[in-house]
Amino acid sequence: MAEKESTVYIVDVGTSMGSTHNGRDVSNLEFAMTYIWDKITSTVATGRTTATLGVIGLRTDGTENELSGEESFENISVFQEISNILLPDLKQLQSKIVLSSTDKGDAISAIVIAIQMITKYCKKLKYKRKIVLVTDGTGPLDADPDSLKEITNKIKQDNMELVIVGVDFDDAEFGFKEEDKDPQKAQNERIFAELTESCDGIFGTLQQAVEELGIPRLKTTRPVHSYKDPLTLGNPEDYDSAACIDVERYPRTMIRRPMGASRFVQRQNQADGSTQSTGTVVHDCDIAMPDADGNDLAGVKNSRTYQVVDEEAPGGKRDVDRDDLAKGYEYGRTAVHINETDENVTKLETQKKLEIIGFIPWANYDRFMSMTVSNILIAQRTNSKAIMALSSLIHALFELESYAIARLVTKDDKPPVIVLLAPSIEVDYECLLDVQLPFAEDVRSYKFPPLDRVMTVSGKVIKEHRNLPNDTLNSAMSKYVDQMDLSTFGRDDDGNPSEYMPMTDTFSPVLHRIDQAVRWRAVHPTEPVPPPYEILVRYSNPPEGLVKQSKKRLDKLIAAANVKKVPPKVQGRKRNRNEVKPLSGLDVEALLGGNRKKTKVSAQNAIPDFRRLLDSAESIEAIRDAAQQLGKIIEGRIKDSFGDIAYARALEEIRTLREEMTEMEEPTLFNDFARQLKRKLLSEELGGNRKDFWWEYRKSKLGLIDNKAAETSDATEEDGKAVSNEPSCRSVCKPPLTFISFGP
Repeated sequence: MAEKESTVYIVDVGTSMGSTHNGRDVSNLEFAMTYIWDKITSTVATGRTTATLGVIGLRTDGTENELSGEESFENISVFQEISNILLPDLKQLQSKIVLSSTDKGDAISAIVIAIQMITKYCKKLKYKRKIVLVTDGTGPLDADPDSLKEITNKIKQDNMELVIVGVDFDDAEFGFKEEDKDPQKAQNERIFAELTESCDGIFGTLQQAVEELGIPRLKTTRPVHSYKDPLTLGNPEDYDSAACIDVERYPRTMIRRPMGASRFVQRQNQADGSTQSTGTVVHDCDIAMPDADGNDLAGVKNSRTYQVVDEEAPGGKRDVDRDDLAKGYEYGRTAVHINETDENVTKLETQKKLEIIGFIPWANYDRFMSMTVSNILIAQRTNSKAIMALSSLIHALFELESYAIARLVTKDDKPPVIVLLAPSIEVDYECLLDVQLPFAEDVRSYKFPPLDRVMTVSGKVIKEHRNLPNDTLNSAMSKYVDQMDLSTFGRDDDGNPSEYMPMTDTFSPVLHRIDQAVRWRAVHPTEPVPPPYEILVRYSNPPEGLVKQSKKRLDKLIAAANVKKVPPKVQGRKRNRNEVKPLSGLDVEALLGGNRKKTKVSAQNAIPDFRRLLDSAESIEAIRDAAQQLGKIIEGRIKDSFGDIAYARALEEIRTLREEMTEMEEPTLFNDFARQLKRKLLSEELGGNRKDFWWEYRKSKLGLIDNKAAETSDATEEDGKAVSNEPSCRSVCKPPLTFISFGP
């Protein structure tokens, strides 16, 4: 269970907080609220009921607190009592935290009120108590030594944490010192520093606190075991010599997903039942929830209906109940029906178990075999016998440089998996790390030509070839890689070479960017979201210093590899068809004798002839003639096909015709051909019943060229659907694999 937290924020809203200093474009109050809002929204984002907070205003125009009867507690107002904060509460806080017209108000008294609020709310329960004061330190302080001593004793007694962050406070560790500081502010800083030091608190400047907001805060997750039973070597039920060790299995690495967005309906006028749709970052639920404007949101549920083809039903389809459905497993182009009562035959009966089935040397394991994230195996924490036994196994594997192969079933009747157990020995603990291994069906073996040699058809091996790197290129590449080494490009605190991109400083840009945007929009619904934090995009590109340092090596590598600029693509005269202009400027087609124009498309070489004919076409009539020639060849291929042997070739030619007419901006030629082809297929003019070809046409999603694919097309997306979904095509549709049972 997450630890209970109670935090009180004290915000100074005095008149002096409205000024600007040190070249900032915003006031001191706006600068301070950058820090406060980030902390509050981070607490709200957790959604934990155990994370509570309160807000106190210092140097306010009015007085609103339980000790308002005493003079020293004037001009202090409680903006928010300690409770769970939601988005509507943030809106109310925004309206209350505004600049006041007074500088009266004692920060020490505000700390006393915060202590009282925490004591009243937390009582004697176990809470993580914290007080955060943000001020510019210019107001008067009641720094009575006896009072400060009592405050220090109370903070220590209740185990509270006091954090004082000041606007332009001097901080030697951060390296900031304000010039020409007001004497009263300097004295107040000394009082605050002594107070935090006496109660083991934190004292710092606001500039550092705001800069550290860009460092993502990692979420601490409570480990949950996925297996808590014996690890066996041998069968302990049959043999007394079998080993049986009680272990626990926890995740070692796991992908953290960014928060997801769900859709809600905003209920504005609940009396008349009118609604308005909206999108909100909360998961589906049945209860009403408030959004940033305080309106209630109702969770949206999905509804699914099942339909079967029925010519007599309206629309040609009939709804069926889910209970009438039966499962069918696709087997080729048919389906095999298995009743629910017999469904257990498809399941493998297993028992919860982790058993070692063998051992392999380290050298026999390939890294690509790791299929999942890693997990950690430790002995039961209160079982000294299991701790000693597992330690012996870990050290034995380490000394023999071996891995253990085990069969794991995390729950009864769950599919078994094979895992690899690797020993891990650290200074303060020992464990086994496991990753899932593939079965034979999981391995995808692909063969690629070797990179260091060329093999001819006869089997001859060639070591020197234009496609193989020579020694000069290998040397240039090796030196360039060495020059781009990141392992020593960074610098540690002492200025010594260190790793440039350590994993502890590499954060997920997507995850934390979404978190940053949501928290910002919760407080600023209409303002643009600020750019990502610098630390999130720091490693998006190689460091500039390293790029400059390796520039000479890169130039030598380019020269050794003979890298040349890609020829620019130029627009041809023939309706936006692109052609590559040679660097030499020579007409290659003319040199090869390719200037003879092609006038006919042959059935034996239809696609190349068709494209060459288009390349030489200089008028729309020539393009239309080429399209008609290919169309006749396609119709003839369908008509003369023995069964569906020629269908694949005909479809490829139709696809080519569609692509070329789209590029030529002549979609009408293809659309007319498609409509005519369908009419001939359904009227059986192409060698009898060839409706099965139209099914293949629809399955290939060729359709029509609509105005989305080509602006010059007069066909819409609905026209394309109408061509495929007219009643005359229904007999061609492939029947569904779902079984429907109508009887008892």
